[in-house]
Amino acid sequence: MKKISILGSTGSIGTQTLDVIRKNPSDFEAVAISANSNVKMILEQIEEFKPKYAVMYEESKAEELKSLLPKGCETEVLSGMEGLKKISSLDEIDVVLTAVVGMIGLVPTMCAIESKKDIALANKETLVTAGELVMKAAKENGVKILPVDSEHSAVFQSLNGENKRDVEKIILTASGGPFRGKKKEDLINITKNEALKHPNWDMGRKISIDSSTLMNKGLEVIEAKWLFGVEAEDIDVVVHPQSIVHSMVQYRDSSVIAQLGCPDMRLPIQYALTYPDRMETDFERLDFRKASQLTFEEPDLETFPCLKLAYECLKAGGTYCAVLNAANEIVVNEFLEDRIGFYDIPKYIKMALDAHESIENATLEQILKIDLDTREYVKKLIDNN
Repeated sequence: MKKISILGSTGSIGTQTLDVIRKNPSDFEAVAISANSNVKMILEQIEEFKPKYAVMYEESKAEELKSLLPKGCETEVLSGMEGLKKISSLDEIDVVLTAVVGMIGLVPTMCAIESKKDIALANKETLVTAGELVMKAAKENGVKILPVDSEHSAVFQSLNGENKRDVEKIILTASGGPFRGKKKEDLINITKNEALKHPNWDMGRKISIDSSTLMNKGLEVIEAKWLFGVEAEDIDVVVHPQSIVHSMVQYRDSSVIAQLGCPDMRLPIQYALTYPDRMETDFERLDFRKASQLTFEEPDLETFPCLKLAYECLKAGGTYCAVLNAANEIVVNEFLEDRIGFYDIPKYIKMALDAHESIENATLEQILKIDLDTREYVKKLIDNN
């Protein structure tokens, strides 16, 4: 039985991870779970899964949770970053599944790696901001970084049994989000509710907005560089609206190997938890007689400049990707709060990048400071406009 800590158990990936555990109780145990502030949902999860530990990132919510636990409940409630670090390094766990949103995932992930725990990675920001540090630490500690994102899981599976030297190109697929086919003039006055309506995937609010701007794909390009050891020019993005081909690898003999399946995040989650084995599921099977059309398109970088910004940051190196991520987190939140418009998202991100003096071979402490400084800078830009 694999024992798991889930960072972010109340979000989309976290709840689907618990569904995998629910269906396979003899194979997996949720030893620890965490949430930011959703006391109601984590209380329900405690009652069902009976973890040894539950962490609320907000301390006041941890106190509220403690007061609501039924008499005799043995779950220990922790709080804050220290709580996340503790459940990431427990002796009894085998895997840490990182499904928190944002930079909050970086420090506990590094803590887990240093404690020699394998990582099922769904937190993009960890590799986007500190990919070199994270992968170096994983190698030094003999830790597996197992991708949970459907695209990176597809690449990971398409690389199985192949010689890395034979890889010519990684091809990440994108659904195109809710605004596929639109032009810039169509999107000037787009609202958050329109941006949140993803056509194929059930995702959290932040990642849904990232999908609508194609920043999500940009972050995945950066992740792919670190996960698979390739350069920016060897990573392509194609828009595939059916979301059946989850990504592909092209080899130097011109062969292309792809991973296909119905859009269901539980599949890459389960594969990350069972690797290198596969486990039988009752998930929907892909019926090729019904999947009559698979189409692929070039992404529109003029209409969706965030993807272009991500490529530029990756090529520039240094700490530009950390700035990209921090600025994006702030502007997405501001957009969700109706304080800025859709195209203010790339505008403020570019302003933050233009103002940044990059650092080569940055330490974790420097990356964390750049993250905080960038957030403050972007907030001031928005407040002054």
